[in-house]
Amino acid sequence: MFITYLRRELAGRRKQTAIVAIGMALAIALVIIVNAVSSGVQLAQATVLESVYGVGTDITVSQTPTAPTAGDTSGGPQRFDFGAADGTATDGTTTVSRSRLNATRGTSTFDSTALATVTAVDNVSGASATLALENTTFNGALPTFTPGTAPAEGATPPEGGPDGAGGSSFNVDSFSVLGLDPADEAVGPLSAVTLTDGRSLTKADAGAHVAVLDSSYATSASLATGGTVAIAGTDFTIVGLVTAASADAATAANVYIPLDVAQTLSGLTGQVSNIYVQAASSTDIAQVQSDIGKALPATTVKTQADLASSVSGSLSSASDLVKNLGLWLSLIVLAAAFLIAVLFTVSGVTRRTREFGTLKAIGWSNGKIVRQVAGESLVQGLIGGAAGIAIGLLGILVVNLVAPTLTAGTTSVAAAGPGGPGAGRGFGGAAQAAATSDIVLTAPVTVSVILIAVGLSVLGGLLAGAIGGWRASRLRPAEALRSIA
Repeated sequence: MFITYLRRELAGRRKQTAIVAIGMALAIALVIIVNAVSSGVQLAQATVLESVYGVGTDITVSQTPTAPTAGDTSGGPQRFDFGAADGTATDGTTTVSRSRLNATRGTSTFDSTALATVTAVDNVSGASATLALENTTFNGALPTFTPGTAPAEGATPPEGGPDGAGGSSFNVDSFSVLGLDPADEAVGPLSAVTLTDGRSLTKADAGAHVAVLDSSYATSASLATGGTVAIAGTDFTIVGLVTAASADAATAANVYIPLDVAQTLSGLTGQVSNIYVQAASSTDIAQVQSDIGKALPATTVKTQADLASSVSGSLSSASDLVKNLGLWLSLIVLAAAFLIAVLFTVSGVTRRTREFGTLKAIGWSNGKIVRQVAGESLVQGLIGGAAGIAIGLLGILVVNLVAPTLTAGTTSVAAAGPGGPGAGRGFGGAAQAAATSDIVLTAPVTVSVILIAVGLSVLGGLLAGAIGGWRASRLRPAEALRSIA
């Protein structure tokens, strides 16, 4: 009886059913598309962050920068001083060369014992420490001269030098170096790369002069597996090449070497610049962050959500657009669809005064009438939900076919960890963007999005049905009898 009456009433009110379903469909489709694009933006941010922090890294710990003290020149321009006896003289030309391995400019180091403190925190499943460094090499050629003498007035300028006429030539080259514990492969920057040639660092490499290079840097520097790369004047055997796990991101450094070797060569024995932490569960991240902050009050403890704010470029703009305009637009359209469903249902109930009054007169209870109206509204909502899912999936397909490209970058080395191959660093200058890459935005289809759509359609139908049913239940049989008379 209920199903038969329901089918007959919906068939007799096709216009109302179509209007309510279309309004609900458009609102639900918009919600689906906004949710999918939002998920795509979050995945894009995660891709950028994973290239710097590593797969599975939930929290990063770094030293809070302090203001320089009087006489501290560590933040000033780099200097290369040469003595009178330095360099190699040949045919009137003196060649000088010197390499220096320092902490990456813009970062601060702290005691490596902090790693043990972090590991001891409850619900920490893994942690690893790294030391972000920059290797700078100065090469120069100038005319040979005798110390303590000066050319006489009007004398012929000295000969020699790279041009044979007394000229000089200087070159400064720098690349990023990341020291890490070869035994920690599950957490940190090296876990976010893909091996393309040779092998990765292993536990047996501790204390050895071996290195893994970023493939792009190796190509630009004409280096290959089996060759050597000079770091702080020491030759390292290249054992492997890596690239970012995603084609849209960059690796965290140009060169990876064992942590203990990096500390020794840089003179930063027992020092690290970042600690990467993996929580036992996503629900434990807030607790782990809080406990680490209490155990190491002088450090900065950030989660992936905190670090996402360092992502700049059009990706950041898309994120803001989805969070603000997209969210509010979805809510407004959804509220309008619900309101339309309620108004049409109440209007339909008002027009059916005779019908409901007569049904009550022949024995229908208020509950049965409410169920009838609610059932009709629920079916209209489900029809709109089904159409909305179809339109939403079509919209997601269009987004994925268009595949808009977004530019993403990390705003600073201090905030985003060690710089990658794309880092903009000049000799004596401050560190700039850690990495810049183009991200192809894809809108994923997830079960949660479909469930949200179904839930909204049911909610809209029940809301309209509840209000319409309440209105119908207040009708009295006498009103129908007077209307018929």
